[in-house]
Amino acid sequence: MKDLKRTIAIVCGGDSSEHDVSMRSAQGIYSFFDKDRYNIYIVDVKGTDWHVDLPNGDIAAIDKNDFSFVVDGKAVFFDYAYITIHGQPGENGMMQGYFELIHLPYSTSGVLVEALTFDKYVLNNYLRGFGINVADSILVRRGESIDEKFVEARLGMPCFVKPAADGSSFGVSKVKNADQLAPALRVAFMESNEVMIERYLQGMEISQGAYKTKASGTVVFPATEVVTKNEFFDYNAKYNGEVQEITPARMSPETAQKVSALTDKVYNILHANGIIRIDYIISKDEQGNDVINLLEINTTPGMTPTSFIPQQVRAAGLEMKDVLTDIVENQF
Repeated sequence: MKDLKRTIAIVCGGDSSEHDVSMRSAQGIYSFFDKDRYNIYIVDVKGTDWHVDLPNGDIAAIDKNDFSFVVDGKAVFFDYAYITIHGQPGENGMMQGYFELIHLPYSTSGVLVEALTFDKYVLNNYLRGFGINVADSILVRRGESIDEKFVEARLGMPCFVKPAADGSSFGVSKVKNADQLAPALRVAFMESNEVMIERYLQGMEISQGAYKTKASGTVVFPATEVVTKNEFFDYNAKYNGEVQEITPARMSPETAQKVSALTDKVYNILHANGIIRIDYIISKDEQGNDVINLLEINTTPGMTPTSFIPQQVRAAGLEMKDVLTDIVENQF
């Protein structure tokens, strides 16, 4: 009898500095998926080497013509791709374009939205047109010179220097004076050909996930408050435990409701798909009122058991297994 279970590829790895982080996310997602309902395989993508990690420790090459592989002399075809590549090519629209070409449903937003959210500078200027608060910033391309005095006059000090197109905290520096701009730019250009210099916003950093299905509409999870003694939420804070994560975040009910409404609004503006995570800074205006500032959007958020999204799913009283099933079945 034909196997009626859908066969799902967890697509991970990628070509950025976050390859190993993506592999850990893949293991997390594998542990969450309903194995009684789905056949699950992990597909490692790095450069032109695409292969399936088989349960017995062997690997099987992916045929890029149709994203299939052969095991025990039989071809295996996927019904769905769950993309958990952090950085390129899974977070910038390239992998999505490939799946569009071969007509394979996938878990993230489409090509345009992925390309848009991957470029922080472009995204922020796009969302500013919808009245969403984002920090002022300056874009610098590789080979261009900058006027340090102009940067300081416009953005103030301290400020942040970060790759404009990158998935994580690699290459990010907090710059406290103009003399630190040049070395910070060199570090950022190691990750991206475009770098964003961004105004520093003082306040509480929070992160909030959401997803949407045809049946239930947008589901917004409780936000997580990020508390770190580091200069900012850098790689060590994010992945090496140098942070305190509080879910739900310690906000007033009014502010929490406004943040959730904004997350829902941004999801719909982008016409996103699957789970996204939005990072915010909650600052204060001159009257002491909370001001919600959007920092960036992650369309393939980390999915290890201790990552933000699984924490938020548990805080919402949900099960990751059910959330993943909702996301997959939403496209069938």
